[in-house]
Amino acid sequence: MTIRAIELVRASIDLVTPMRTSYGVNTQRDVLYVHIIGDEAEGWGECVALPEPGYTDEYVDGCEAMIRAHLLPLVSGSTTAELFIHDSVAIPHNYMAKAAVEMALLDYWLRVEGKSLATFLGATQESVVSGVSIGIHDDIDELLNVVAGFRAEGYARVKLKIEPGNDIEPVRAVRNAFGDDLMLQVDANSAYSLEDAEHLAQLDAFNLLLMEQPLAEDDLAGHAELAKKLSTPLCLDESIVSLESARTALEIGACSIVNIKAGRVGGFLEAKKIHDLCIEREVPVWCGGMYETGIGRAAALALAALPGFTLPSDLSASKKYFHVDVTEPFELVNGALAVPNTVGIGVAPKSDVLQRITVRSEEFRV
Repeated sequence: MTIRAIELVRASIDLVTPMRTSYGVNTQRDVLYVHIIGDEAEGWGECVALPEPGYTDEYVDGCEAMIRAHLLPLVSGSTTAELFIHDSVAIPHNYMAKAAVEMALLDYWLRVEGKSLATFLGATQESVVSGVSIGIHDDIDELLNVVAGFRAEGYARVKLKIEPGNDIEPVRAVRNAFGDDLMLQVDANSAYSLEDAEHLAQLDAFNLLLMEQPLAEDDLAGHAELAKKLSTPLCLDESIVSLESARTALEIGACSIVNIKAGRVGGFLEAKKIHDLCIEREVPVWCGGMYETGIGRAAALALAALPGFTLPSDLSASKKYFHVDVTEPFELVNGALAVPNTVGIGVAPKSDVLQRITVRSEEFRV
């Protein structure tokens, strides 16, 4: 039961359609995989960082450099995920880089033990209700057609990306076209300031499930002030990077809903702690997505199957993002995705697809 080597794999996979948000446009998934090779099993982790800093200060090239220089030296032949997280505390931040290594370690050791990630985390659901995230569209008719298509596929909830100049009218159009039965929420990705409170209050008229991350990630006080001015519940995403940031946000009233992404908070062990805190505070949580391929999506589904995740996730079917996924595709069935529950994360990359999308790889002996 010894880890012999760790391989870093860089790959590139085109998105089916470009995703436009307030911080830019993504046309492909620039992927960093962490592949652990051991005596009895292999483990896979996926880094969720984007190509450029914008959504957060981390980006995929920076994560690779961090892993190579500072995180891989922490891994020995017997290093567990728990030990790795303990030892990496001395390295501040770098949550997405740490999470990628932690995921690979969890996958490896859980495979050795014959246990699934879902069971390890305490999942109680066999499938996860799926929502869909829709990028910014300048043409409202085009937006309505996109929403109609995803509704026809069975998605339970629609999230609209918004930014100044592309907010009130698109939301109004979608609500008018699809009625009050549609679970609808918006995501600003930090595009507004507290001075926009009166403008954002116009969204209260549309019976939204929530408004996600309207202000800057470090502006918890601003979110607490904004929450007092809106009837729409505020949800934090980029601001939640640890258990303590979640505790602070809830204590001061900066949000009443939390979006938990394991990659953004440093891994699944920390994500579980945030989930448990929210259950204790009776705060609903849901699982956001980061354009993960099947490796990251499988692990995220295990997290989203915990009992506190009561709102639809952003974990859509593989075909929403990729023509061909690196694993067996995740498919939407009755508005939900099945949670892998065999061993480890429950999936592995298909060798032919992985070979086709790989840009470069390097193996490091442990």
